[in-house]
Amino acid sequence: MAPLRWGIASAGKISHDFTNALSTWPKESHLMVAVSARKLDDAKKFAKLHGIEKYYEGYEALAKDPNVDVVYIGAINTTHYELGLLMLNNGKHVLCEKPLCMNEGQSKRLLAHAAEKKLFFMEAIWSRFFPAYIHLKNRIDAGDMGEIKEVDVEFGFELSDVDRLRLKSLGGGTVLDLGVYTIQVSLWALRAEPSKVIAKGQLNEEGVDMEVEAVLHFPNGAVAKIKTSALKPLRNTAIIRGTKGSITLHDFWSSTALTDIDGSRKEFPLPKARHGFNFINSCGLRYEAEETRQCINAGKLESLSVPHSESLRIARIQDEIRKQIGVRFPEDEQFKS
Repeated sequence: MAPLRWGIASAGKISHDFTNALSTWPKESHLMVAVSARKLDDAKKFAKLHGIEKYYEGYEALAKDPNVDVVYIGAINTTHYELGLLMLNNGKHVLCEKPLCMNEGQSKRLLAHAAEKKLFFMEAIWSRFFPAYIHLKNRIDAGDMGEIKEVDVEFGFELSDVDRLRLKSLGGGTVLDLGVYTIQVSLWALRAEPSKVIAKGQLNEEGVDMEVEAVLHFPNGAVAKIKTSALKPLRNTAIIRGTKGSITLHDFWSSTALTDIDGSRKEFPLPKARHGFNFINSCGLRYEAEETRQCINAGKLESLSVPHSESLRIARIQDEIRKQIGVRFPEDEQFKS
């Protein structure tokens, strides 16, 4: 079978890490064929570093490149909706960085368009494809943990001077940047839509959240306690508690180690890549790339691990948290859910 041919939209830090991680697969499986960025010079430098043949200024040319099968969108949050539509309208499958869009309204429209075009589309919830997450799922499925009653998850770093987090114009705030991870791990364990969300947060002068605490209440009485911060480091673990025992995911958003039910520590090391990475455990981006390839080869339009319905559920929870703490984006008026 021919390799899956990738194009990259944006030449920023996460795109570097994704491309670097992709190179750990054989070229018979995955091939990076083109990169595009707003500035031609950025695309050129990126292409040279990663040995990519084609580079483009702007995203239109990438969308129209007949040699690209699938596009990884690594651009800022506010661009995901338009870039997603552009790629779909040019017949490209899409793997789009999280958060999928700015709100549920945009996400609904984009995913409906993908379904209409009969193209694969997945929000890049990369965490779920790590072996540690699969181990947790298998434990839950086997009943080893009993009934899941609580998820306790914290995610925080000192990020208050990082533009993508602090600026409203870039779709900032911890709910979209960090909160998406805490929400998705809660849903991975509890497998239901929360019946009630209670949230409080601290906003900066831009009106975006720098810290958030929320409790998601589920119909069966289970709760997920989530905490995010761009002001200080937090514990950065997810503890999943069941009636028969608990599992702790360390560095839970990109977990390569967990503490199992019996208290033993299990490690899932990542391979070495050609270049260094910008972010911790980014080599694990290779797993979502392989999921994308397998789904496309099987003719699937969505992944069972991150189906469209789950992306919309995450977006709904994000919208509700933002509403309660008073964070509004222009897109909220433009795209009602």
